[in-house]
Amino acid sequence: MAASLLHTPEGVRDIYGGECARKLEVQSLISKVFRRYGYQNIETPTFEFFDIFSKERGSVTSQEMFKFFDRDNNTLVLRPDMTPAIARCYTKYFMEEQVPVRLRYRERTFINNNSYQGRLKETTQTGVELIGDDSAGADAEVIAMVVDALKSAGLRQFQVELGQVDFFRGLTEEAGMDAETRETLRELIENKNYFGVEELVSRQEISAELKELFLRLPELFGGFEMLPELKEKITNARSRRAIERLQQVQEILEQYGLADYVSCDLGMLGNYQYYTGIIFKAYTYGSGEYIVTGGRYDHLLRQFGKDAAAVGFGIVIDRLMLALSRQNIEIGVAAVHRLILYEAAAQQEAVRRAAALRADGENVCLTLRNPRAGLEVYKEFAKKNGIGQIEYLDGGGTAVWTPEKNAD
Repeated sequence: MAASLLHTPEGVRDIYGGECARKLEVQSLISKVFRRYGYQNIETPTFEFFDIFSKERGSVTSQEMFKFFDRDNNTLVLRPDMTPAIARCYTKYFMEEQVPVRLRYRERTFINNNSYQGRLKETTQTGVELIGDDSAGADAEVIAMVVDALKSAGLRQFQVELGQVDFFRGLTEEAGMDAETRETLRELIENKNYFGVEELVSRQEISAELKELFLRLPELFGGFEMLPELKEKITNARSRRAIERLQQVQEILEQYGLADYVSCDLGMLGNYQYYTGIIFKAYTYGSGEYIVTGGRYDHLLRQFGKDAAAVGFGIVIDRLMLALSRQNIEIGVAAVHRLILYEAAAQQEAVRRAAALRADGENVCLTLRNPRAGLEVYKEFAKKNGIGQIEYLDGGGTAVWTPEKNAD
């Protein structure tokens, strides 16, 4: 029984020591990028009413939520997604706001994944929401922030892939597909299931040109140079506008000087139903999944009582940290400069010494020596925790020891 108390439930984990320090440092670096773009902090509750994340809001399924009841028998959930929570918060506090609002967050989200998927059920996310601006410039701004944030964390090799859900929706409207067929096709395309797409499309009574476009969708990824030719083949207005919006965003990203980090994937359709236009994901090697996901959700806020355009993204910090580790990217953290180890007789001297060093900006660990522990124990502790120096005060003098090599 006692041993079981030391274990965590499946899908969650402890983070401590050097790993925790590096994670906090990366989050701090990213937060500074958000601040430089003029985004303000926001915090929302860890749990909310179930209806905030219901099927109509387009978030995860009910089965994937952690649900419980309060004393009044209301159904509550641990938040699985930040966007609906911030949409609710924005509508409550910014109902009369006419100027775009820029919000940034750093929170934990909770998704009750199947155990066999091997995914964490609790993850740390940091991201932004730009609300009240429906322009291509707003789309480009948040994508530029993704690039700057990942670069600030130390990544150099990554790619942001842009999709456009309205391109696909325009084609399905033109084909006259019902909602069930459209959703099945979306899943097949999102999963790059070429044979499944071909089988489904072959059963539809649509033109040969439209069939060809559907069949090509899983392959429509790469550079933006494919867009002009593709646009010429499109006959419905919604899909043409989607391509034009991608081109506008690309032009603005070129003005930012960040176009090399961005590519196009019209087969990316997203899992959340609230997306309405541009969507994107960022990938790097060392992580089997995307490390950033985001997009435009112009109609979500209507469900909370205000009609306002919005676009945003979230960085999955846990996946980013995994990628940084596997790419052997060093993350500088503020180390403990020295350990002052003292005997009881030297307490006054040790306290004054530590206070003076801290006043000068040094990080100091002040520790009373355990009589049952030899000095080698503390030397090994210093190595293990990256402490640069030990000062040993025994009441009769001071001995200084510097580790030959600091360890994580």
